[in-house]
Amino acid sequence: QVQLVESGGGSVQAGGSLRLSCASSGYAGSPYFMGWFRQAPGKEREGVAVIDTVYGVTSYSDSVKGRFTISRDNAKNTLQMNSLKPEDTAMYYCAATPGSGPRPVAWLLNSNNYRDWGQGTQVTVSS
Repeated sequence: QVQLVESGGGSVQAGGSLRLSCASSGYAGSPYFMGWFRQAPGKEREGVAVIDTVYGVTSYSDSVKGRFTISRDNAKNTLQMNSLKPEDTAMYYCAATPGSGPRPVAWLLNSNNYRDWGQGTQVTVSS
């Protein structure tokens, strides 16, 4: 059974940094995409960053490119968030889905393509 457990998050002032982690189980030996999505109140869920766990290829939304970095170490996925802005405030979710190889960025950042989800962790950035 697949399980995704997030940790990290919290409150920080604009310009600060936070690190989110996601521990996965149930995917051992299988190729999969793992990513982070966020949802602010009244807004749709949006893809932030994704990593192909086989090839290590990463993809980012334009809004976080250059500020956020996704990485993976064994079954743990980390999202390092630097230069945080108030507009980064949202509930952040770890997600995963079976698969690997080239995909359009729009596909990778589409939450509808992800099968498994964590519970979410809140990130709040104050100005």
